Amino acid sequence: MSNLDINKWTSELADIVDEWIDSDYLKKGHLFIVGCSTSEVAGQRIGTSGSEEIAACIYDKLSELQQRSGVEVIYQCCEHLNRAIVVERKLAMTKGWTEVTAVPVPTAGGSMASYAFKQFRDPILVESVLADAGIDIGETMIGMHLKPVVIPLRFKQRYVGHARVNTARTRPKLIGGKRAEYPDNQMR
Repeated sequence: MSNLDINKWTSELADIVDEWIDSDYLKKGHLFIVGCSTSEVAGQRIGTSGSEEIAACIYDKLSELQQRSGVEVIYQCCEHLNRAIVVERKLAMTKGWTEVTAVPVPTAGGSMASYAFKQFRDPILVESVLADAGIDIGETMIGMHLKPVVIPLRFKQRYVGHARVNTARTRPKLIGGKRAEYPDNQMR
């Protein structure tokens, strides 16, 4: 992994952050979940060669998303920690989430979650959340932590490094049948 690779991957993620901002789907206070395999970004099989150096670049760009949009960015651990979520304790207390006990490390939790845990002011893990939107870098399966109804987004930038990127937002369920009327912004 060279500085050229890191710079390219950072640029790709910057494009995705810009697309998120331009989409106007993110609102202040929304929960934005991140699932990321740094191994996949580097072109390796998920879980085989994590990198906190790659995680640091991704974290910095997603911190920019948080600053620009006002969302709360949270990070999903890998399956070795049952896909628990790294959050700030204050946020968890506000939301009434149940804390679980573990500290993510690169080999159990993943490099991205491990790095995020070290950056947060007062980090804890919670078992599950219902996020408003998210990004899945390297097909880490964030769907279990998104609210129903999930709307996949088709951004122009579909990769960070070698990892496929999937993005999604959610919308409230449409209820009421054919006689119901819905706001236009819920139909897109």
